[in-house]
Amino acid sequence: MTLKAMLAATAMMAALAGCEQIGSFNKEPPAAAAVSQPQFFENAYAARSDGKFSVPAIPEDQIPVAYRRQIVDYQTAEAPGTIIIDPAHAVLYLVQPEGKAIRYGISVGRDGFGWSGTSVVARKATWPTWTPPPEMIERQPSLEKWRKGQPGGPTNPLGSRALYLYINGKDYGFRIHGTPEWRTIGKRASSGCFRMIQQDVMDLYERVPNGTKVVVLTPSGEVPTKLTLPPPSPAPKRSAPKPAASVTPAAVETTTLDASKTPETADSLVEDTAKALDDAPAADTAAPEDDTAAPTAPATESTAPAPAADAAPATPETPTPAPVYTTPVR
Repeated sequence: MTLKAMLAATAMMAALAGCEQIGSFNKEPPAAAAVSQPQFFENAYAARSDGKFSVPAIPEDQIPVAYRRQIVDYQTAEAPGTIIIDPAHAVLYLVQPEGKAIRYGISVGRDGFGWSGTSVVARKATWPTWTPPPEMIERQPSLEKWRKGQPGGPTNPLGSRALYLYINGKDYGFRIHGTPEWRTIGKRASSGCFRMIQQDVMDLYERVPNGTKVVVLTPSGEVPTKLTLPPPSPAPKRSAPKPAASVTPAAVETTTLDASKTPETADSLVEDTAKALDDAPAADTAAPEDDTAAPTAPATESTAPAPAADAAPATPETPTPAPVYTTPVR
């Protein structure tokens, strides 16, 4: 298997906020200048026991010389104790007295995710919890299980230590942190965080206190004069909501009752009505007594009585209340 294939197979997850899981690497940054007489640290990458976790040894001969922890000559106007990060060469310097610095190999932001400016170490954590931001979970639903945080441990993307970088008191999500995928060191593999070999970040953690100044150089290797941040990640595309399905009203069939064409139906209605009338209590249809009312003959269904020609007009009788019928339940 080629080295390129191995790197692709061991692509790691990134740290908090802007850092995310990756599947490929950008072009490697150029290696830092070789040191004529580098001062390496003995057993720098030996196995370590750290609390309830163990950090496995790293085969030092497989780490490129430029990215091994070493003391180098380094001239800068920054005070000793300052961290200077050179993304162009994927190295981090911890400034020392007398023109020296401890240099560590790091993994830096992919193209389009780099940044430059001045920040401070606001806080530090050992075996920190990693909490992917909601935007990352939306892009990678498999991270939903860590919405409330992935506990620290050997497989945690933040590694054994994390230094949280704040800019003007604000947390932009940038970190210096360890990684279990040490083969990504020297690569453009993150989304703005700086990753270190586990043993290296543990060494740096012990050397710098909270409040340490951190200078991230520009892509051309110059001291930044302003803060330059990567553009915000585009929001994941959402599919347009499907229009609500139109509901067609159910057809209602109506039939006009015609007694001449449906004698059985008409007869049944007559029978039901007659039965209801028989069952209903008799209504009092007698007209109230009225001394002034003249007797009138009952009207038949077909004709009304005609008054005599010489008779006086009859006093209108009081209307008789109509009986109330109850419609039978069918």
